[in-house]
Amino acid sequence: MKISKQARREAKELFQACVVGSVLDEDRTRGAVQSVLAGRPRGYLPMLSHFQRLVKLHLDRRTATIESATPLDDNFKTSLSAKLNAPKGGGLIFNFQHNPALIGGLRVRVGSDVFDGSVRARLAALEESF
Repeated sequence: MKISKQARREAKELFQACVVGSVLDEDRTRGAVQSVLAGRPRGYLPMLSHFQRLVKLHLDRRTATIESATPLDDNFKTSLSAKLNAPKGGGLIFNFQHNPALIGGLRVRVGSDVFDGSVRARLAALEESF
């Protein structure tokens, strides 16, 4: 579906109205979508499609996936969450996963940034150097 410039602009304005600080407000987002669906303005489907894309991109940037070789205790999870939230301004969504294939260490992905401190990654880098 081709989205017009006007639909993109309206979706961006709608998205900016739903963001409070740097965090997407879920209630505002629901209310905005419901008001658009109730009014059904011209070209509302492409606008909502682009709005959905903007919301998905925002949530992807605000999601931190932490993989570890062993299950992490709650104290470590809390301190790691605080350290990752500080530079991002808060509002991160954390997803902790257990991945024994890492052998040891952690792999942290926040948005498109990946910080890989796992033994598996180090072994792969060592293998490439030979």
